[in-house]
Amino acid sequence: MRESEVFDELDLKLLHALEVDGRAPFSRIASVLGVSDQTVARRYRRMCAEAGLRIVGVRDPERLGRDQWMLRLRCAPDGAEAIAAALARRPDTAWVHLTSAGTEVVCMTLPRNPGDYDDLLFGKLLRTRQIIEITAHQLLHRFYGGRTGWIGKQRLLTDDQVAALRPAAPRAAPGPARTTPDDEPLIAALKSDGRVTYPELQRLTGRSESSVKRRIVALRDSGALYIDTEYDTASFGFSTAAMLWVTVDPGALDAVGRAMAEHPEIAHVSAITGPANMMASVVARDTGELYAYLSDKLGSLDGVRHVESAPYLRRFKQLTYPRPLPQPPGLVQPARVRE
Repeated sequence: MRESEVFDELDLKLLHALEVDGRAPFSRIASVLGVSDQTVARRYRRMCAEAGLRIVGVRDPERLGRDQWMLRLRCAPDGAEAIAAALARRPDTAWVHLTSAGTEVVCMTLPRNPGDYDDLLFGKLLRTRQIIEITAHQLLHRFYGGRTGWIGKQRLLTDDQVAALRPAAPRAAPGPARTTPDDEPLIAALKSDGRVTYPELQRLTGRSESSVKRRIVALRDSGALYIDTEYDTASFGFSTAAMLWVTVDPGALDAVGRAMAEHPEIAHVSAITGPANMMASVVARDTGELYAYLSDKLGSLDGVRHVESAPYLRRFKQLTYPRPLPQPPGLVQPARVRE
């Protein structure tokens, strides 16, 4: 993997280490990378400031047994950015992007129950005049993404280094994972900052430090919560990204999904409902590399019948919402509710 003009190989290894365990102490990361604690801390702060790096706690809807929907919103050209900004402010959305020459918004919804989804789709979006067309796709199966990060595919760390950083193997029980109302302050704090200290979590939750530690381990082991990394891939030399809508022969769906999950360019791939039965997010260094991926690796897979690609023009939200943007009339944000 080539380093970018801004960040070098050590920065990329640090990013990989944080993807393996975003809560790993800097001292452990420093030992694995063979540098000082101060070097790790300094480079971490720089990536936060210059590459939008955030470590965040994320609920896993799949493990929690919750439906996920991807919405494609075709918008009037003068309304797409404001609509994307309003959606990004909602607590029940993730992965809000502007695509297709700035006229389409792609949004992942994270409803807690069918009422939340109905409220967003029928109560808000259908009454927004700047939206011309809405297509909804339910996610059926995730082949890659979620707790499995993309940067690790670049093989920046050795297997021994990854093993030294990786938390103990989860002891997940069968069946859907569960959270309780008492977990809400803890999850909210980790969602804001996945590296928040145990003393601060003790203060925010009213629990003892030992209780907080045990509960985080339990939530991570069950799969209800994972610690993820969010950053600007362009800062690390990958300036081109696109959403793919792939139509696959039904009998080849599983084989194609598994094959795509192994491709270094794929950051996320899931089987979905709708005209296209698979969606994916692809990351490349430039348009030439994107073309090579579409025409060679993806195009050569048996069962792939049609591919629609839509370059990401602007990211409004990935896992968290980093900055306020103007909100359009007609898409009023509700009072923030507990997830």
